[in-house]
This record gives sequence, structure tokens and C-alpha cells, in this order.
Amino acid sequence: MDDNLTLKALSRLLLYPEAALQDAAPHLAEALTEDGQLDAPTRLGLMPLLRSLAGEDLYDLQEAYVSLFDRTRRLSLHLFEHVHGESRDRGQAMVDLAALYAQGGLAIDANELPDFLPLFLEFLATRPEAEAQGLLADVDHILATLEERLGERGSLYAAVLTAVRHLAGAEAVLAPTQEPVPHTEDLAALDLNALDKEWEETAVTFGPGDAASCGVDRFRTQLRAAQRDVRHPAPQPAA
Repeated sequence: MDDNLTLKALSRLLLYPEAALQDAAPHLAEALTEDGQLDAPTRLGLMPLLRSLAGEDLYDLQEAYVSLFDRTRRLSLHLFEHVHGESRDRGQAMVDLAALYAQGGLAIDANELPDFLPLFLEFLATRPEAEAQGLLADVDHILATLEERLGERGSLYAAVLTAVRHLAGAEAVLAPTQEPVPHTEDLAALDLNALDKEWEETAVTFGPGDAASCGVDRFRTQLRAAQRDVRHPAPQPAA
């Protein structure tokens, strides 16, 4: 089974900007075009971010990324932040998700939390299409909220959430781009280099759990049990 190139590319676009990501931006544009999973308006909506990553100063990109995702709880790229907040349930959910990754053959870095959205997308890129779409649908209430909040800020990253949700067949929160859609060869040949309340996350304590019993169904059950309007703050543990 081949990996889903579109999901892998979208995962990369949500990572902290590094020099390697800047260098890869034109190749990501090609992959998104050639894979053909995104319609033209959705794909075109990603081009401003790709141009920004390829052409802007790296330190400016990094500062903007940290300010957007790492200092604002409402925009956290950690899925369970929007479901469990800092409650004890989050720790067990992390254990279960890590076990799900292990069952699928994905080894995660010890420094990364399992619910980090780019990591989640990386895992889904290795799964059968029906399973990946189902898991995306299970977290769509979180993705839709992130899409809306990023759109309200005018962030170029909103287009990534739009594209991820498009893969699951979800209706976009944001209006489709009104720009004219270039031909496929134009998208692949874009000269990207020519275009141009704060918080700290508390350490998660992982509680005991039966990792062997973890699977897709258990993960979905946890999400369904916690599905609520994530526009409201996540519950905090009692003092």
C-alpha cells in the first residue's frame, strides 16, 4: 500500500518552518498537483502558504508560527487540547493514541506528543483510504474550528485545514478562493522563490492503561464521548 502523498504534504505544511521545509516547498506543490486528490480551488488555496514558506525570511516564518500555534491555546495543533484540556483524561488518550500508532507501525519521537496534528496526518497517510477518511471525520469538529479560527485571523495556514477536511468530504468553513484557477502545468511550474492570551502547555502525566486493547474503535469512542462545541474552553481539572 502506497502512502497518501497529499496527506503527507499537508502534514509537512503544518510543521515548524525549517530550512529543509523551505527547500521542499516547490516539491510539495508538485506533489499536491500530481496526486490529484484535491480539487483545483482547494489546491490553489494552498499556493500563498507555499510561496510564503519558500520566499520569506526563515526567522520571520518561525516567529509567526510560534506566535500562532504555540502561544494560543485556541489554535493549538494538539488535538486533545481541544477535547480534554488539561484533565486526566488527556493522559490516557495520549497513551491509547500512541498505542494505535505502534499497531500501525509508526514509531514516534519521544519529544513529540501523539496528538500533534502533523503526526496524526503522517499516520493517516499510511492507512487505507477508508480508515483515514473515517478518522478524519471523527476529528472534523476540531479541524473545522481550527479552520474557522485561522481564517478569522487571515492566516495562510487556514488553507491547510480546508484541504485536510476536503479529503474527508467535509464542507469547508471558508469560502473557496475566487482567484482564477491556473492549468496544472502552471501550478507545478510556479516560481515560488520569486513570490512573495499567551500560555505554556503543562506537562502531561501519562496514566496507566491497557495499550494492547487500543485500536481505531477505542480512539473513535473517546472522541465521540468528548465531542462538543470546541469553541468553548476545554474543561480544566478541579483544584
